[in-house]
Amino acid sequence: MNSKPPERPAKGRSLLCLPRDYTVIDIETNPLGGGMEPIEIAALRVRDGKRVAAFDQFVRPSRPVDAWITALTGITDGMVRGAPPPALVLPAFLSFIGDGLLMGYNVHFDVNCLYDACVRHLQVPLSNDFVDVLRFSRRYLKNLPDRKQTTVAAYYGLNTKNAHRALRDCELCDAVYRRLRLMAVEDPDFR
Repeated sequence: MNSKPPERPAKGRSLLCLPRDYTVIDIETNPLGGGMEPIEIAALRVRDGKRVAAFDQFVRPSRPVDAWITALTGITDGMVRGAPPPALVLPAFLSFIGDGLLMGYNVHFDVNCLYDACVRHLQVPLSNDFVDVLRFSRRYLKNLPDRKQTTVAAYYGLNTKNAHRALRDCELCDAVYRRLRLMAVEDPDFR
């Protein structure tokens, strides 16, 4: 049985560009029925190529953290049990990102999950445009065994310790983007 993906009419556009002003986002999630719910949300604001501010917050889930998620991220029930609920975290996150350009690695997943959470808890969509760094790695790093962010980060000699935690993944994404951006700038066929 094919299920139709949810409609997200106000979702921002995926852009292929090389910005110097952006906010990197990443979330860690927990299964929720047929979808996912955020249990950690992070963002790293970059202006003129410099990191200027960070946001990192656990979010109280509606159900216990799945054992597989704990094994992957290290996030336990105890870490999120006392966290604020989505209805309190999401407004702070939206205030932090404003209406600026978002960036992430395989960012459609993050944007879709955040869009759904914002609609569910706040009755407002996430409508920021975004850049997916995964697109750059697919274009410029074709000889890697895969395009996972940790694989690309390791290729560049970046320390992947604490990967799969939201703020660390934002930092890794930004570092990977900076390296891939250099390749794209030199590419006469970019666009």
